[in-house]
Amino acid sequence: MKKNIPNLLTLCNLLCGCIAIVFAFEGNLVWSAYMVGIACIFDFMDGMFARLLKAHSEIGKQLDSLADMVSFGVVPGMIIFKLINQTMITCGADIFVAAPISFSGFLVTAFSAVRLAKFNLDTRQTDSFIGVPTPANTILISSLPLILQFNISNTSFILNPYFLIGLTLIMSYLLIAPLQLFALKFKNFSWADNKVRYLFLALSLLLLIVFQFVGIPLIIILYIVLSVISNILTRSKTQS
Repeated sequence: MKKNIPNLLTLCNLLCGCIAIVFAFEGNLVWSAYMVGIACIFDFMDGMFARLLKAHSEIGKQLDSLADMVSFGVVPGMIIFKLINQTMITCGADIFVAAPISFSGFLVTAFSAVRLAKFNLDTRQTDSFIGVPTPANTILISSLPLILQFNISNTSFILNPYFLIGLTLIMSYLLIAPLQLFALKFKNFSWADNKVRYLFLALSLLLLIVFQFVGIPLIIILYIVLSVISNILTRSKTQS
């Protein structure tokens, strides 16, 4: 029975993703973002329990990928679609113009599928990632409705179709970019082996305290920047 615990957590991730889609479809992007947050917790827990219980299985791997495709593939595409569509209609765009442009948000969904397929086949991504992980990408995108809802000032740029389309293209590329990023997996808790992880967690907490919801996309940017710096330092040490 205990070996099924990770799979049950994965299914909870999937259910949260389905509920997030319903909320997004109804235009309630804030609650869609909340469900993404809960899905992320279940996604983290299924991997953690699989390691603790030594319950890795092929069906678990496939379930995890399928659940992630819904929660971290379809949902972010839906959120971007809704945001672009809302922006285009507010700007007075014709429905026949707004609809095709809005559908560009689902590029995130398409590239998430490629990202997950590559992850399943790439044996190099056990202790690190190549390309931005789909949960990180979804966290960034789902933070936009929260920023609009709870940060009243200086958020008008988010409801700009050029910004949203640009963000879609950038994040779609980063999902499949040959960029190595560290994983938040602790084999031990020593400072020497986890400097980057501890630094990231400390700075992330600081960003959340100072900037609240605006801190969420900043954390994803920090994650990418720290990974790049860590890669450069590691290469320089290896060469020397």
